[in-house]
Amino acid sequence: MTRISIILLFSAVLLSNYADAQNVIKRRKSTDKPAFYSNTYPSLFLEAGYKQADIDKKLNKAYQDLFEGPNRIYFEVGDTMAYVSDLKNNDARTEGLSYGMMVAVQLDKKDVFDRIWRWSKKYLQHQDGPRKAYFAWSINPKTLKKNSEGSASDGELYYVTSLLFAANKWGNDTGIHYYNEARFILDEMWKKDGTGNIYNLINTDSKQISFVPEGRNYKWTDPSYHLPAFYEIWALYARDGHEQFYKDCADTARAFLHRTCHPVTGLNPDYAEFSGAPHSTPWAPVAFRYDSWRVPMNISMDYTWFGKDKAWQEDYAKRFQGFLRSRGMDTFEDQFNMDGTLPEYILQAGGFKKLRHSLGLISTAATASFMNKEKNSADFVHKIWNAKLEPYADGYFDPYYDGLLYMFSLMQLSGKYQIIKPSVNMN
Repeated sequence: MTRISIILLFSAVLLSNYADAQNVIKRRKSTDKPAFYSNTYPSLFLEAGYKQADIDKKLNKAYQDLFEGPNRIYFEVGDTMAYVSDLKNNDARTEGLSYGMMVAVQLDKKDVFDRIWRWSKKYLQHQDGPRKAYFAWSINPKTLKKNSEGSASDGELYYVTSLLFAANKWGNDTGIHYYNEARFILDEMWKKDGTGNIYNLINTDSKQISFVPEGRNYKWTDPSYHLPAFYEIWALYARDGHEQFYKDCADTARAFLHRTCHPVTGLNPDYAEFSGAPHSTPWAPVAFRYDSWRVPMNISMDYTWFGKDKAWQEDYAKRFQGFLRSRGMDTFEDQFNMDGTLPEYILQAGGFKKLRHSLGLISTAATASFMNKEKNSADFVHKIWNAKLEPYADGYFDPYYDGLLYMFSLMQLSGKYQIIKPSVNMN
C-alpha cells in the first residue's frame, strides 16, 4: 500500500469516526425532547462506542436471519402472500404476523409488509359475524386450519399501528389502502358491545386493553399488551373520532404499569387484573415469564417517543436492570416470582422445561438503558451487542420469539424504531 493510500484510508477512518461522534453529540443535545418533537432517535450503540457501519451490519444480519436465512421464520406463498411462523409451535400467530409487519414498515420492506398483510387478511381476519374485522389468533400455516377463532388483543394492536405507519410512509394508492384497512378494524371494534360475547379490544370501562375481547377474558389483561405509545399514534393518525379516548388509554396504561411492576425488582406478572394485581390462569401459576419480557421494551419505546412519564420510567429502569444485574450479567434467569425469587413451577417452551439465560430477555432488558441514566447501564448494551441468535448448548433454538425480540431491540438501540409521520396524503 502506498503512502498516499495509507493517508487516504486513515482520513476516511477519521471522517467516519467524526460522523459517528457528531451523531452522539446530536443525540445528547436532543435528550430533553422526546423523539416525536425532536425527530431525533438516539442510538445507544453509537454512544457505547460502536461504529455506524458495524451497527448497520448487525441490524441487517438480524433481518436476514429472520426473513431470508436458513433458519428464517418468514415464508412466501405464491406471488403475493407470506406468513411468519412460530416454528416451535408449528403455527402462525397474529403476534408474529403483526410483528413482522412492524419490522417491515420500519425498515422500508414494502413487499414483505404487503405479503404478510394479504395472508393475514385472507386466512385470519373475520369478514362477518360478531368477530368481524378481528383475527383468529393462531392457525396451522400448512393445513390452514385455525387453532382458535378468537383474538389475542395485541395482534390487532400491532396490525392497526403498523397499517397507520404504512399509510404514512407509502400512501394508499399502491395496491393496498392501508389507512382504510386500519379503520376497518377500529370502526368494527367500536361496534362490538358484547353481542355474541364479543367486545371492544379495549375494556371501555377501565380504558385498558383486554387479554381477549371475548367473554370473561375481556375483564383482565396482559401487562405486555400495554403500549401507551401506540395509543398516542392512534390519537394522532387514526382520525376516527376517538382521539381523546386513545389519549386517556395511553395515560391509563402508564398508570397501570406503575401498579403492576414490583416496587423493588421492577418485575411484572405475565397476566394481571386491571388493578395491576397478578391474575392467575389455569395453564401456569403467576410469575414473570415469556410475555413479561416485552414490558421493558414497551416502556422504553414510550419513553423515547413521547417522554410523558420520564421520572417513573427512569426509576423503573434502575430497579429492573439492577435486579437482573444482581442475578449475574451472564447468568440471570428468565422466569421469576415478582419479588425476584425463582418460581417453583417452570413454564416450558419448545419441549424444554427449564430456566435459561434467554436472548429475548437479554434483548429487551438492554432497551431499558435508554431510561437508566446510571453509567453502568451500558453493560446491557454491550451484552446484547455480543449476543447471538443461535441454538443454546442443549439444542433449544427459538428464532421466532427470541429472534423477534432481538430484532425489535436492535432496532430500538440503533435508533431505527421510529414514529412514522405522514410523508404523503393518507386518504
